[in-house]
Amino acid sequence: MVSLIHCSVLSLQLLLHFVCHSVRAASEGSESGPQTQLKSADMSINSLLRWTLRSQRKQLVTRFTHHRTLSGAEAVNALRPFYFAVHPDFFGQYPREREVNENSLKRLNGYLENLQKSDSKSVRPMTLTFFVRETKDNSDVQPDMLTSGFRSVSFILQTQDVLSTVINILASCSLPVEHLKGLKGSSQTSHSAPEAGLFFYRPIKWDKSYYSFTGFRDPEEELHQARTVEPTLSLWLKNNEPEATKKHSASLPRREELNRLKKELCKTFHLADIRWQRSWSVTHKCCQLQSLSRLSYQNPEALINLQGHTVVFADQSGMNASGHVLLGNMDVHHQWAKLFEQLPGYHSLQQQTNWLKERISHLLGGTQVVHMERLGLVQPIAEHYSTLNTFHKNLMSQRLCLHPRSLSGLTMVLEKDCSTPILHETGHFIIPTSCDPSKLQVFLQTHASEARQRIQRRNQLQVEEDAVVQSCLQTLSPRSLSKEPSISSSQMIQCCQRLLAQHPPLLQGLHICVSHFYSVLQDGDLCVPWNWKN
Repeated sequence: MVSLIHCSVLSLQLLLHFVCHSVRAASEGSESGPQTQLKSADMSINSLLRWTLRSQRKQLVTRFTHHRTLSGAEAVNALRPFYFAVHPDFFGQYPREREVNENSLKRLNGYLENLQKSDSKSVRPMTLTFFVRETKDNSDVQPDMLTSGFRSVSFILQTQDVLSTVINILASCSLPVEHLKGLKGSSQTSHSAPEAGLFFYRPIKWDKSYYSFTGFRDPEEELHQARTVEPTLSLWLKNNEPEATKKHSASLPRREELNRLKKELCKTFHLADIRWQRSWSVTHKCCQLQSLSRLSYQNPEALINLQGHTVVFADQSGMNASGHVLLGNMDVHHQWAKLFEQLPGYHSLQQQTNWLKERISHLLGGTQVVHMERLGLVQPIAEHYSTLNTFHKNLMSQRLCLHPRSLSGLTMVLEKDCSTPILHETGHFIIPTSCDPSKLQVFLQTHASEARQRIQRRNQLQVEEDAVVQSCLQTLSPRSLSKEPSISSSQMIQCCQRLLAQHPPLLQGLHICVSHFYSVLQDGDLCVPWNWKN
């Protein structure tokens, strides 16, 4: 743009010089003074120069804006990874999160529609919050310890064009933007944005090894699977069983080593269990256990404080709200050993946490405060203690009139970000930390009967799920049969009942995980959708 304007200026300067020279040549025989003619010529040329510069700038801006404008269909296509990560259908077990995503999607669609109108400059900034899906493996953890599989993301929309808005959304949710290169104008925007002072971005495309190392799902792979027309279960197994069998056979030595190391460490240091926060590959899990084993040989005294604990390999080191010891995936031996030395202090904090839970239960008629990792990210025990302490002080500000055992058998989860009390479909209460005690008492007493019914229904579904899974293992002979955290008991039961009815022969000896899509994992595990087609 600058170079074109510069050329226009040079051309007009030459034209001005030529005209002035002609005026001087003609002024010798003119009756009017030469200064008057020169002044008039200068004014005309300067006006022409200003008009040309404005016209040239306007054409370039118009051309640039045209190149970086996306149609509605292109915007939807560019946001496919985002829609796949936040679609409300994936949040069936979490009504609050589902409602948040539904409302935010409606507001986002309205924002994009207004941007495509001629008066897009009048669109006001908008703050949106989404719960973004993260798939985690539940094969190594107990049901009450499963993470929710999603995280909360908030961002502000204040861009004045569709493409910049799409880039802002994807970047805020840590989703790839590499596929935008294929859209109209994306390449022009990436080169011109810094010069024009517009939104600048640098697309990041992670290597496949990144997803294997971190345990995150590859968004591009999931998007590809979502776009592909879903085949029947028999056809998909027929096409992918050889690859799965090959990968599984190659992983057998690593699986045996993993089991050996796990049993050895649990027995030597009297550990309750060893688990993993994410679905890392078998090779990566072996490396983690080997690191812990080397530390036990180098500094055996450091692991004495681990006795009786459950060790969880996670993103960060510390102790979670459930009292499990977290070993950070990126931490070195020195940091692990330092954590083990600090465990007595964590034990004291855990005792204070348990005392607060008992006091709260006594004040709320026997309702137990529980912590479910599936309802959020891993919560450190210090943060959990702070939440309990704040809630306990709030309860003590008013004297409640509840019979000590009137609400026994019910459970509740404290949420700082929750605004109103909620009865979850599985039967536990979700209570805001700052909830008014008198309103809380009324809410608990009003919904106690329905909560017990939902708990009973949940327990019945769990028993039915366990029975049908065991039946599938005996009848179809898969090596293992599990499900992802986002799959409800009802969906798992329906899937297993259909498997028993169809009796597909290719499941024998395979590791099967019920999910929302088809996939062959790195170690030969097969993910099949719960609502697979016949």
